[in-house]
Amino acid sequence: MNAEIIGIGSELLLGQIANTNAQFLSRQMSYLGIDVYWHTAVGDNKTRILEALRIASERSDIIITTGGLGPTMDDLSKETVAEFLGLEMVIHTPSLKSIEDYFRSMGRVMTENNVKQAVFPKEAIILPNDNGTAPGAILEKDRKIYIILPGPPAELEPMFCKYVIPYLEGRTGCRIYSKVLRIFGIGESAVEEMVKDLLLNQSNPTIAPLAGSGEVTLRLTAKADSEQTALELIRPVQEEIEKRLGNAVYGYDDDRMENIVLDLLKNKGLHLALAESCTGGYVSNLLTNVPGASEVFLEGCVTYSNNSKKSRLMVSQETLKNYGAVSAHTAIEMAEGIRKTSGADIGASVTGIAGPGGATAQKPVGLVYMAIAGPNGTKVMEYRLTGNRQRIKSGTAMRLLNCLRLYLLEQ
Repeated sequence: MNAEIIGIGSELLLGQIANTNAQFLSRQMSYLGIDVYWHTAVGDNKTRILEALRIASERSDIIITTGGLGPTMDDLSKETVAEFLGLEMVIHTPSLKSIEDYFRSMGRVMTENNVKQAVFPKEAIILPNDNGTAPGAILEKDRKIYIILPGPPAELEPMFCKYVIPYLEGRTGCRIYSKVLRIFGIGESAVEEMVKDLLLNQSNPTIAPLAGSGEVTLRLTAKADSEQTALELIRPVQEEIEKRLGNAVYGYDDDRMENIVLDLLKNKGLHLALAESCTGGYVSNLLTNVPGASEVFLEGCVTYSNNSKKSRLMVSQETLKNYGAVSAHTAIEMAEGIRKTSGADIGASVTGIAGPGGATAQKPVGLVYMAIAGPNGTKVMEYRLTGNRQRIKSGTAMRLLNCLRLYLLEQ
């Protein structure tokens, strides 16, 4: 089976929002073994929506529309699909009651135009909206499947996962299961070279490399009639890749580096404190975005100026004068200073030049030093990153987290 995704909304064409729904839906459809061949975006215009539906129905088995389910006059998705298919529109009483209950629970008065959101083609399978007032729908006609979804991702994604996936699973010949290996510290080309023979000889499971946001992922995908069978197909390939890449594999599926670091700290009963300069609190922010971080993360200091480094972290004036704020010596004293003053088991630091100014011939933009101080001494690392200021900051943050991960694995 193949599918087409039609994003409806003039805001998509104007570039006011990114079409993240298409990305999400394509990924989910691939897990189901359904190929998405086309993405279409069309404005809030009935004539053009009808034309998009006509083209899609001629080349696709499944047509998914997103957006255009609101209460206003320019929300045209359901009405246009119904017109295209020649179907009668009726009020779906359970949906109307659900919308009324939603407004009541919010302490708001439902306006008359919201009734429109409970009107559907008579033959539709209704998809409840557990997070808003716009239910979705599924229609089958002429051996085609039409799936009508709301536009807001916070409504579309849970609706698709809860209601559409089970529906589609019953219409595909087999299931698709995937395992994602998350890799950091090795570039995409090097990863591909290390598993080249596996890539050349892949069948079931398949192996798909992808680079992005400073890391590489390998998605192992198996077709099987059950999850257990798929996992049995994936397991030996996964184990072989892990054997070759070692500790560069830091997590799986939706794992995040900051979660891994915090879990290691908890498992080892250790506490961490950070001293950040060029990252401006970026690493601390990532850690504290994780619920429960306070169990092991004591504090994070942004010591941006030399005076702050001296007064808060006890970095010596002599070190700053002789080596500069961006140096291995300063990074070491920062890490040791935050460890001592916070009482943490581990102190980590980062100092560097994020750019675009502040560089010299000896210390270019992207030069970064980081250090980790613990009971058994202090380690210092040097990196040279490229990109704009934001990219250098985010890349530095990920590298410090990865250094912490590797350090903790050795403890």
